[in-house]
Order: sequence, then structure tokens, then C-alpha cells
Amino acid sequence: MPKLSYLKALNRALGDELAADDAVFVLGEDVRVAASNLTAGLFARFGPERVLDTPLSEQAFTNFATGAALAGLRPVIEFQIPSLLFLVFEQIANQAHKFSLMTGGQCRVPVTYVVTGSGSRTGWAGQHSDHPYNLFAHVGVKTVVPSSPADAYGLMLSAIRDDDPVVVFAPAGALGIRDDVEYADLKAVPLGRGQVVREGSDVTVVALGHLVQEALAVADELPGRVEVFDPRTVYPLDVDGIAASVAKTRRLVVIDDSNRTSGFGAEVLAVAAERFELAVPPRRVTRPDGAVLPFAPALDRAVQPGRDHLLAAIHAVLEGER
Repeated sequence: MPKLSYLKALNRALGDELAADDAVFVLGEDVRVAASNLTAGLFARFGPERVLDTPLSEQAFTNFATGAALAGLRPVIEFQIPSLLFLVFEQIANQAHKFSLMTGGQCRVPVTYVVTGSGSRTGWAGQHSDHPYNLFAHVGVKTVVPSSPADAYGLMLSAIRDDDPVVVFAPAGALGIRDDVEYADLKAVPLGRGQVVREGSDVTVVALGHLVQEALAVADELPGRVEVFDPRTVYPLDVDGIAASVAKTRRLVVIDDSNRTSGFGAEVLAVAAERFELAVPPRRVTRPDGAVLPFAPALDRAVQPGRDHLLAAIHAVLEGER
């Protein structure tokens, strides 16, 4: 069985959709030379009309993509630095996202925004280490954070094929993950549907992206006790899937690589308070409030949620601490 890396899975999905649908094209900064390897080999295969290098004006080419989508194309934009999304938030949230809603569905805006290497990349410091998936989920933009090569492939396909804007966050910590994969088994993964990636009896851990690997490592230390649920999609969130898991374990911990206030972890805990019957109060493991990741590697790691923090939170709920 061949090995497939997370980054190669994204590249493969993008190439497959370019080959399958002439309406799909890629644009972004340095995509022809594949600076991040997301678009490796695509310029040679599909040429300058399908793989477009853009000027250094994110607002301009993001709105250009909205216009192209309204005209019937399916643009895929790559952002190599996650903080660039702050520059184009108006173009995505207030323009692309709302056209369909404000026209009663008469317009479609099928744009996919791919963030290659979101989150910390070890020493990229404050303006390059954000992981702002919560921002887009909050305003109702479809938002996915794949955790494995198969999901990276499948969610990328679904994002490109969707008639609404979709943001795909590819965490820096996940890009090097490699799995044994049968290429023939790769398929689209529906948006809004999570999965249990490890069954357990005593506590549900909800984890996204590269943090699924951390959750699985902790589950290995507590055999049979930790159930790991990967939502895969931040919005729409698979609340029913989480509910089914928590109904079995009656304990909940969320690990979330974003700032604590108004984060994904806070949303899952709010849903739990409204809908779930828990034996003890839930816990969340996050970045600190208002976190800006430092340049120094040791400080960078200290600010991020990790395995030790997660294990402590799990022990707290297992021991029934309030």
C-alpha cells in the first residue's frame, strides 16, 4: 500500500479536480513555482490559463475570484500565510459569502480558499502563526480543517465542488503526516460530517487538524478509555456526531489550536451545556487568551495546546474534578 502525505493529498485532489472540471482554476502568489508545494506540477500540466500567478494584492485577487465564480468558474485561491486572511475577510465574509443569501440563491459563488501551513510553523512568529478558522465559522462560511491525508484529499474535493465559498485550513503541524492509502479508495468527504477516529468508553476528546494526532497519542496512554472525535468541519459542525459520542462517555474535553475566548472549544462546550448530559463539567485545552505566538521556539511551543495539557484535562474529568 503506497504512502501518501497530507500535502501531497491536497495537491492530488487539486490536480484531479483541474483535470475533471474545466471551470476549476488556481490563483495566488507564486503558485506557478509551487512555493508551498500545494500546486507542485500543476503549471506544467494545465498551463498559464488554469494556474495564475497574481500580484501582491490579496484584496484584489480575492475579489477577482468572486467575480469569476459569479461568472460560472470555480476558483481555488492559495494563501501561504494565514494572517493574509485578515486582509481579505471583508471580501470573503461580506461579499462572496453573502451574494447567494442576498439574491435568494440566484447567484452561486463557488470559491475555495486554501491556507497551506496554517498555525505555528516553529519560529514564524506573531504575524505568521495564526490559525483563524473560528473567524470564518463565526460568520457562517463553510470551514474545514482536515486531520489526515485521506481527509485532506476528500475535503478538498468537496470544497471545490461546493457551490458556496469554503475555507480549507491545512495546519502546518499536519502537512508532513503520511498514511498508507489505496489511491483507488480516495473519495470526497462530505462537509459537516465528523468521525470517531478512536473508540473509547470513558471520555470524548474532540480534536481538529494536527491535534487529532496528539489526542490519539494520549489515547494510547489510556487504552480503551479515550474516544477521539474529529469534526473535520468547523462549520457546519457535526453536533449530532459529537452528541452520540458524549452520550456514551458522558465526559468531554476539547483541544483547540486557537485563542481561548470565542474559540472552537468554547463553541463545543456551549453546545454541550445546551444539549448534553455530562457526569462532570467539560474542559477545553487552547491557546491562552489573546495569544500572539513568539519567535523563540520554546516560547512558541509553550503557548500552543499540546499533549501534556490534554492529558491533564482528561485526568481531571476522569477523576470527576469540578
